[in-house]
Order: sequence, then structure tokens, then C-alpha cells
Amino acid sequence: MEAVPQRQRAEDVARSGSDDVIALLEPLRREILAHCYRMTGSVHDAEDLVQETYLRAWRSFHGFENRSSLRTWVFRIATNACLTYLQGRARRPLPTGLGAPASDPATAPREDHATAWAEPLPDALVWADAPEDPAARTVTRDSVRLAFVAALQHLTAQQRAVLLLRDVLAWRASEVAEALDLTVAGVNSTLQRARARMAAVDTQARPELPDDDRRRRLLAAYVAAFEAYDVAAIVELVATDVVWEMPPFEDWYLGAEDVGRLISTWCPATAAGDMRVVRTAANGLPTLALYLRGEDGVHRAFQLQQLTVTADGVSHVTCWFSRELFTTFGLPQALPV
Repeated sequence: MEAVPQRQRAEDVARSGSDDVIALLEPLRREILAHCYRMTGSVHDAEDLVQETYLRAWRSFHGFENRSSLRTWVFRIATNACLTYLQGRARRPLPTGLGAPASDPATAPREDHATAWAEPLPDALVWADAPEDPAARTVTRDSVRLAFVAALQHLTAQQRAVLLLRDVLAWRASEVAEALDLTVAGVNSTLQRARARMAAVDTQARPELPDDDRRRRLLAAYVAAFEAYDVAAIVELVATDVVWEMPPFEDWYLGAEDVGRLISTWCPATAAGDMRVVRTAANGLPTLALYLRGEDGVHRAFQLQQLTVTADGVSHVTCWFSRELFTTFGLPQALPV
């Protein structure tokens, strides 16, 4: 139903010149951002690539002849912008994707700032002011979940592009072939390899709790446990086989008891009140911004925690130690005293 008005708007812009191209593309910004995020695993790279996509579209709009929908045309540009950007760049993993076994919490976590790690995508960038009906959203929660995006990093850039265009955007093989300068047979064989690789690395997690009273109580208790620095309570609230990872540290941890030992041994907080928590959301999951109190009494940006909540408790925690991400989420670097 959207193709006709989009086509009409495109024809109007073509008659008036390219000055209004950006306004024409603006309704697609969130979809393009999500697509670039899936391709790169980075919200910062994705934001840059949206701008590159708009620039390329502005420069080439005179060649848009309405042979395809505007949406198809601009996603072709975005995909090729991503492929150009990814040439020669390493994948963005999470610690669990490095292939190493779980670490011993008695050993100091090892920082790795040389690796570009996968990043979270703030919900506000793709769903703020979006339709309340989830079915009406153009970006689905499942298509930007962190485990899926991290698994995509195990594919080559071309395999990512083919898989996303075929399985997420539902393009025909002939459309993908034209967009990526491949044969249809090449698209199909690339898709087959990509799906096989994804099946091996993107295992299905346990069902998450719906956003109901039980989940809200669990999250409230989890926040309270951190603000009270109650490690025993944290251990009770996470699943027995919880997975805990925290880029830029390359180590990851398995099991509630090991996570408890990790926090007790290496967390710089020592008492109730040392940490304050602000709630936000990313990749469709609850995300907590933790602020750590300094010697001057000011709570400053410390880490972002993304939680997967199941019937067994918090089953997966990904922590990012990045003040830059606090800015991306629109969060302050320090809380008022």
C-alpha cells in the first residue's frame, strides 16, 4: 500500500529537483539505521552510514527512474554503502563469540581495546514515537536482537547483505542479484551458506518473560540489589546458568556463583549507595545505566547492562564499559548529587 504514495512523492521531487530528497527519505531513516546496524554491529557506524546513504541518494537521485520502489532503491544504496565501509574491517564480536571457554572470576578480567566490539542499539533510535501496535512497526524486535546481530558478525559482509535482504527485508533473489551485482544462482548459494553458518552460531535462547508484573518485579529487585550492593541478592535473581559478558573485557562468565564471585572480587563498588541505576532499553531488551560514586560523592557513568529475563531469572547480561554509549543513549555522564 505504501509503494504508490512513495512513487508519487518521488515523481514530485524529480520534477522539483533534488533539494527535497532528504525530506523524502526521512520516513525511512529508522529502517535504514536498523539495516546498517545489522550490517556493522555498531550504532555509531550505522549513524554514519545513514548519512552516507542520504548523501549518495542526493547525488544520484536524478538517475532514479521509478523502475523500483523508493524503498528498494534507497536500501540498495545503503547496502552498498555498508559493503564499501566494511572492506578490510574486522568483525565486531561479543566476548562469547571469540570461541574461548568461560573465564575464572578469581583472575582479573583482561581488557581488549584493540577489538571493535558489537554495540547495543537504543530503542529510542528505532521505536520512539512508533506505532503502539508492535505488528505495525517496520523494524521488528527480533531483527535487531543482540544475539542475532552478533551472529551476523560471523558471516562475510556479502553473506550478511544477502541474508538480510532475503530473510529480513524479504527481497526476491533477482532483486538481490541486481542490487549486489551477482547472479541469481550466486545469491542462492550465498544465502544457503549464510543460513547454515547462522544456524550454527545463533542458537535460540529460552523464552523471555513477557512485560508483566512478574518481570517488572524481578527487574525492580535486580535494580535494588545493585543499588544496595547486595551480591547475594544478585546471585538469587540471575539464572543458575547465567551468561555474563562485558566488553571491552574479553572474558565471559558462566553460572550464578561465578558471577557473584566476579562482582564481589572486581567490582569497584563496596557498599550500598555506591551505584545508582537509570533504566533505558536497547535491542528491545531492558537495559540499565549504572553510575558509580566517586570519592567526591558524584555518581558518574560506569556501565550499561542489557538483560535477558526468563522464567529462571536474568539469563544473560551484556555490560558495556563505554561513556560514549551513555551519550548515544541520551544519558548524562553524571547524576546530580
